[in-house]
Amino acid sequence: MKSYRKELWVNIPARRAYINITPQVNNCLQESGIQEGLCLVNAMHITASVYINDDESGLLKDYDKWLEKLAPHDPISLYQHNRTGEDNADAHMKRQVMGREVVIAVTNGQLDFGPWEQIFYGEFDGQRKKRILVKIIGE
Repeated sequence: MKSYRKELWVNIPARRAYINITPQVNNCLQESGIQEGLCLVNAMHITASVYINDDESGLLKDYDKWLEKLAPHDPISLYQHNRTGEDNADAHMKRQVMGREVVIAVTNGQLDFGPWEQIFYGEFDGQRKKRILVKIIGE
């Protein structure tokens, strides 16, 4: 069994963003040479997410609006966590809802997606450099 690991780096200039990282993950899969196996994609920061869904601009705006209603950034005094000097409690909660990672089957050297599925990085406390882990195992 082969194993491949790569870190993708992002630096989102805004506080929140939803970035389709499917092309970068596909590049990793091609670099790995793995034809059959599993691909894990993980947000390596507690205020970011990796998830799978449709790449449709209205849906991305809906996610942002919905998450902001669930865990609004302001007022920051709403959260106990922010009393430690932080201002990102909402980002932790948004990440909890959207998830930490995804696992995608690899079949015949391709990510084995259903219709419209794409991999996204969700940033909820941006404006600094962060990592995404891609780990692929198989043969």
